[in-house]
Amino acid sequence: MIIERHDDVTPAVLAVMRQTSDPRLREIMTSLVSHLHAFVRDVRLTEEEFQSAAAILNEMGQATTDTHNEAVLMAGSLGVSTLVCLLNNGDHGATETQQNLLGPFWRMHSPPTANGGSIVRSPTPGPALFVNARVRDANGASVAGAEVDVWHSSPVGLYEQQDAGQAEMNLRGKLITDEEGRFWFRTVKMAGYPIPTDTVVGRLLEAQHRHPFRPAHLHVLILKEGFKTRISQVYVDDDPHLDTDVQFGVTRALIGDFQRHDEPRPDDPGVQAPWYSLDYVFTLEPGVARLPRPPIK
Repeated sequence: MIIERHDDVTPAVLAVMRQTSDPRLREIMTSLVSHLHAFVRDVRLTEEEFQSAAAILNEMGQATTDTHNEAVLMAGSLGVSTLVCLLNNGDHGATETQQNLLGPFWRMHSPPTANGGSIVRSPTPGPALFVNARVRDANGASVAGAEVDVWHSSPVGLYEQQDAGQAEMNLRGKLITDEEGRFWFRTVKMAGYPIPTDTVVGRLLEAQHRHPFRPAHLHVLILKEGFKTRISQVYVDDDPHLDTDVQFGVTRALIGDFQRHDEPRPDDPGVQAPWYSLDYVFTLEPGVARLPRPPIK
């Protein structure tokens, strides 16, 4: 089709997109072109702005390394990650879900940890946290033998990949649910932290007068055949950034009840006060069990 005016561009491109043989790819590409062209018209994008946008996309790719994923960071900062998550879980967005963001720091092959064990693998000062959790199906029945991957930041807000002072795989562990679907372990209370602000996302936050902080949270990934892999973040309920998470990840279902205790722990007087406990129940949805792709190496 020979283009004579700007109104000709979108029909010409859509005609080509509709020739895509894969039906799902065809659906995505035709919708993408329709919305993208409508956006350009809506804001009347200038040539200079288009050139800047292309440069930003190139910069995001160049900023992505084995230890940093700028595209994932930007998707979260625009709320896209959470939107995709909520649309694809909880009966396709119809009901509440415990599914949440994977985050950039998940690693495969966390150390096997016995129930009741500790995932603190190097000196990590901070209040002790005892997690007692249960995994069930949609009918409330216990899910035994589920593989549970847990990880979180330190009390100063750093994951072990970011902190040379932490041992390899510190604050990470892999547990198996017992016959009652339970898993439990000891760790330290995690802290919130700022996302990186030295690249594209940081400039966006500055332009919008937004802070860069994520509220403190415990990551949990549950794998069991016959169920969709549950990826969750349980958020600390006393964190000051719950309402303003820079990644828009906090949902009502995932705000945990982190109980503070100011007296000695009854079965372990050596635990210094204050210490914390978290009781939580995870519900799995039917589906295919598969591990995600690690965002960074």
